[in-house]
This record gives sequence, C-alpha cells and structure tokens, in this order.
Amino acid sequence: MTSSRVAPGSRLASRLGFSDRVFIGTAGRRIAQAIEDGLELVETGLADDVRVADPLADAASRYLYEAGGKRIRPVLTLLAAQLGDGNTEQVIDVAKALEITHLGSLYHDDVMDGADRRRGVPAAQTVWGNNIAILTGDILFSRASQLMSRLGERAIRLQADTFERLVLGQMHETIGAQPDDDPIEFYIQVLADKTGSLIAAATQGGVIFSNAPSEYEEPLRVYGEKIGVAFQLLDDVIDLSAKPEDTGKVPGTDLRAGVPTMPYLLLKAEADADEASIDLAARIDDGVARIAEGEDPAILDGPLTELRDHVGTQKTLALAHAWTQDAIDALAPLPRGTVREALTRFAETLVERSS
Repeated sequence: MTSSRVAPGSRLASRLGFSDRVFIGTAGRRIAQAIEDGLELVETGLADDVRVADPLADAASRYLYEAGGKRIRPVLTLLAAQLGDGNTEQVIDVAKALEITHLGSLYHDDVMDGADRRRGVPAAQTVWGNNIAILTGDILFSRASQLMSRLGERAIRLQADTFERLVLGQMHETIGAQPDDDPIEFYIQVLADKTGSLIAAATQGGVIFSNAPSEYEEPLRVYGEKIGVAFQLLDDVIDLSAKPEDTGKVPGTDLRAGVPTMPYLLLKAEADADEASIDLAARIDDGVARIAEGEDPAILDGPLTELRDHVGTQKTLALAHAWTQDAIDALAPLPRGTVREALTRFAETLVERSS
C-alpha cells in the first residue's frame, strides 16, 4: 500500500502500457487511485463470481481466471466511469460481467482455434477436453448474465447484444468470406464483432452505469470498437514477428493454422497484378494445405518471412494506425483531462507496441 500512495498511477499505467505521467497532479492521482480501488473490488468479486458448487465445474471455471490477465476491459470501464459518479456498485458489476464474458469467450476461442496454451498455461481443452471447455465457457456466460440481470433491462440488452456479436464474429471467421463478400471488409467486420464489441461494451458501460453525461456514451462506444479492431490488426503484424522470444508465439501461428490474417488478405489483393505476390500467395496456400495434412509447420518459415516484409504487412500496419487515430478522434466530445488523456495514451501505446 505504501508504493500505491507514493505513485498511485504507476500500477494502473503499467496495466495500460504507458508512463504514469498521465496521472500527475491532484486530479490525476485521485482518478488513478479510484480506478485501482475499483480494480480491487472487481478482482475480489471475480474470485467469488467464477466459483461453482460442482467440483469439476469449479476447477474449470476458475482455471483461466487464476492464470491472470491485465483486466484491460475492467480498467476501461472504470476509467470511463470517472466521467460520472465513479465506482458505483453498478459499474463494478458491469466491469465484472464483461470480464467474465471475455473469460468465457477464451474457452470457446481456444477450442475453435485448437490453441495449445493461453496465458502461459495449457489451454483448458488440453486439460479437460473440448466438451468440458465449451461447457465451462457457457457457465461463465451464464454468470455474466446473472450479474447484468441485477442492473435492469439496459444492462441485459448491452450484454445480449454484445454476446450476439461475439458469436457472429466467431461464426463468420469459421465459415470465411463468401463469393459475394469483399474479403477485406468481411475481415474487418469479424474483428469488430469478435474483439471491438466487447471493448466497446466496457467503455460504454462505464458511462451508462456511472450516470455520466449521455453525450459521452456514443463517443466511448466508437472508441472501444475502433481500438478493438486496431488491436487485432496490430496482432496480425506482430504474429509475423521474427522475434518469438518477444511475442511468445511462433511467427505466423494463425496462418500456419489456416486462419487468414490481414497481411495475407492484402497479399492476395496485390496478387491480382503482381507476379511475385501471386507466387508468394500460392506458396503460402500450398504450405497451409500440406500442414493440414500433417506436414511440419516449419515448411512455411520461408514464405512467412517474405510476407513479413511484403507491402501487405506494411499496409496492415498503416491500417491499424488509421483505426487507432479514428479511435482517438472519437474522444473529441469528452472534456479535456486525465480520463481523455489516458484513453488517448492507451490508444497510442497500442501502435507503439508494433514498432
């Protein structure tokens, strides 16, 4: 507690990935302390809310929660709430519910993607099997719904609409773009649904349930959704990094698994007029097919190194920067001060992590 008094914004700034200079001054320190206090309430509540009476369900539902996480969504909810009455009981419940929704989605995503690890531990389905992992995600979704039901119809609708978009995003990613779809637009919508919708609900919920001025709700919803898309576009670039010791992933993990990413989609777009791009796209497609048949994923090492340096990856990075700037621009109606500055700095930090 002593270090918290000396630098009340340091832990919070660390979570968000930037310097605690954002939280200087009396007002900044007060806001940082309020958010840290709120996070303690959220964390304590989560420990109780993910518990289940059944021993198997309890162990499985607590598994990824206990593996940790930065709790970015609760942080954003609490940060937005400082524009209103701050850490109301309703704000804490919303923050918990949306983090539990996020946790539930991880169980489902890891089954769908065949992931081996999550948050530094074996993925849940590698411990209990696919069926238990999926059912655990369902339990967590039900717990989130129970929390939201305490808050009335507005909260229930926010949760239901967000959950629908999460499911549609995963479904559309699974089936892929159809012949009449623009692949780029289709992929952006998948990112908006799978990631942007939940972050948007977090920032929007902070406004609604802190009784902040209603004119702040739409700007923060837009901010959250655009930040979610930018985050995933940057993740596509980082996925091709030549430094797995920094990213914690084998370069090209998604593409090796046959999941198209924006650099690949932009490569395919370039292939309409560029012979070198046509050849590279063909080699990646052939490698993905051979991996699916059981060959060593390392057969894609060379083509993915080429893709990392391709103009499609450069364009992906530029697109992520544009979405980030759009998110920052959406904050214009908010009053100048610590909240707006922290949200802006958080967005800028996302871009910096890819450089």
